[in-house]
Amino acid sequence: MTSLDKPTEETSADDARAVTEAALFEAFGGLRGMIETVLPGLLFVTIYTINKDLHLSAIAALAVSVVLVVVRLVTKDTVKHAFSGVFGVAFGVVFAMMTGNAKDFYLPGMLYTLGLGLAYIITTLCGVPLIGLILGPVFKENLSWRTRNPGRKKAYAKASYAWGAILLAKCAILFPLYWWADTTQLGWVLVALKIPPFLLAVWLTWVFLAKAPAPIDVFAEMEAEEKAAEEREREAAARSAEQ
Repeated sequence: MTSLDKPTEETSADDARAVTEAALFEAFGGLRGMIETVLPGLLFVTIYTINKDLHLSAIAALAVSVVLVVVRLVTKDTVKHAFSGVFGVAFGVVFAMMTGNAKDFYLPGMLYTLGLGLAYIITTLCGVPLIGLILGPVFKENLSWRTRNPGRKKAYAKASYAWGAILLAKCAILFPLYWWADTTQLGWVLVALKIPPFLLAVWLTWVFLAKAPAPIDVFAEMEAEEKAAEEREREAAARSAEQ
């Protein structure tokens, strides 16, 4: 790191894009994460469309979520995306079983989407864009972008606004359907809206960050400072020994 106040400019544009793509892939789970997000809801609405059996549909969705977690554990892979899927499906199952209304299987996820969309907007208005909090550790910059990398903070703000707008637009479609459509209509629309808005948000995030200044690797800075301190201690010890 050439400066403690400015990110290095040694990384080429292509390298920066590659690093950004890898970080986004890691943060959002990639293709496997998308499959784990879609599969339980797809199974639920498919079974319910065929036989209108709430209990069978809910149990099948929960079972496949658990299987996905077990597969992650067996392969010693990251389990955070699969675990989040299990909790989401479990809440949906509880809601639907308590009310007896199959549409309530989708309600917790819809409320979560609404809350997350608002969180993206509100945190950005407060000067701490949520996408920066999510991706900062992935890029090894933590919160350095807040005070030391204004160009990157601006990119995170744009990305967070994009995520918030996309999620709120999705809610604007789903909540009217929750009240006016039947379970199968709501379910298929929700499944159809799982991946495209997500991919759009990830792509916009990539666009904003690929054009932003490179992240400041605070971990590399700390290692350099520790090595410098050790070197100073060795030099001091050597001078003491000479005296």
